[in-house]
Amino acid sequence: MIESKKPYVKPTMIKLQSGLMNKFGVSPYYARKVRTAIDGVSIDELVKRFGSPLFVFSEKQIRNTIREAKESFATRYPNVTFGWSYKTNYLDAINAIYHQEGSIAEVVSEMEYDKARRLGIPGEDIIFNGPHKSMTALKKAAEEGAKIHIDHFDEIDDLEKVAAELGKELSVAIRLNLDSGIQPQWSRFGFNLESGQAMDAVRRIQMGGKLRLNGLHCHIGTFILEPDAYKTQTEKMVRFAYELEETLGVTIEYLDIGGGFPSKNKLKGTYLPPDVSVPPLDTFAEKISEGLYNALKPGDFPKLYLETGRALIDEAGYLITTVFASKRLPDGRKSYVLDAGVNLLFTATWYKFTIETDREMQGLGEPALLNGPLCMNIDVVDDGILLPPMKRGTRLILSPVGAYNVTQWMQFIEYRPAVVLVTETGEVELIREREDLSDILRRERLPERLRLA
Repeated sequence: MIESKKPYVKPTMIKLQSGLMNKFGVSPYYARKVRTAIDGVSIDELVKRFGSPLFVFSEKQIRNTIREAKESFATRYPNVTFGWSYKTNYLDAINAIYHQEGSIAEVVSEMEYDKARRLGIPGEDIIFNGPHKSMTALKKAAEEGAKIHIDHFDEIDDLEKVAAELGKELSVAIRLNLDSGIQPQWSRFGFNLESGQAMDAVRRIQMGGKLRLNGLHCHIGTFILEPDAYKTQTEKMVRFAYELEETLGVTIEYLDIGGGFPSKNKLKGTYLPPDVSVPPLDTFAEKISEGLYNALKPGDFPKLYLETGRALIDEAGYLITTVFASKRLPDGRKSYVLDAGVNLLFTATWYKFTIETDREMQGLGEPALLNGPLCMNIDVVDDGILLPPMKRGTRLILSPVGAYNVTQWMQFIEYRPAVVLVTETGEVELIREREDLSDILRRERLPERLRLA
């Protein structure tokens, strides 16, 4: 029996980058792990039923993570409530799980506010943040008793008009920005503490006589790797609260310390793996509690709100994508064209995802690019990975991708894919359908004079 010949492959010479990292902390990344299932459901079955690309979320991971987070804080401080950060992932099914687990809603737009109300969350259980709140949104939130966090002086004016229209005093909070030791400092949101701007804002609120300040909010940034920054933040917030009480007679009933806790994702440009570089949530809880107890008077336990998003959802999300084609680039590197790109993975700009294959692969690893399907040169999912030869149809599983990707994805060139949830019992539920042309055209209007005969 004559064996069929293997296809000819033109030899190339490539400088292999292996061993020690360079001075920028960048080293080649090997994709050698194999994943055949997510929570017991095979990758093959998922793709056969729902297509590729496909976002997959693990309900078990979501519930386990929020329960562990709540325990970390509740065992250290007696008055804690989590507010689920809608902007991190506002799919209804995802929101509903966090609400079932006891989280209220934290929103930063009228759209997110409306989603929370649609899910049955009462206004009093919604924290309304953000620099842009229309008069319509403010009136709605004020009527329904939402916790409105003021971002700027113009918003004080707007809320006073709403209060006058409704004929009642409104309870509000202000957002602070402060020096917690983190650079760059998030100074574009809220009122600066150190410059005295925050105190000016409180005096302005009191002068108006239509608003009552009862809360302080501060969000120091995102993907914060230094737990001591939260200790500094909470100490400063508590001391400011006491200063307001002593000088202006203002009683602060709650502190909202925002979010920003990191997930186990790998920031580009870092050389340590996330298991080493990312502190556990327990450490953040310990430092925050330490800051509170350092500054609070004995017996004082104001309500503490957390707006945790990324750290609770990122590891629960996966993206299955398929190798559609491959080619050799002029510099000798291999390029693999995937059916998912930066249109679905906005966070690929900052993170180097864990990449697993659905099968064992043989052959020498070589530098390769993972490109998406867009007709754009910037559509690069990974530009520094060592891969053995991959056949067309090979599936890659990227993680963690649960945070921000399905809120920042783009309907650009390609349809957006389906999203499914693997339940705690191993069932698979469709929580967002794959788009088709009707979704794109639904809001368009074609004038009669432009219609083709």
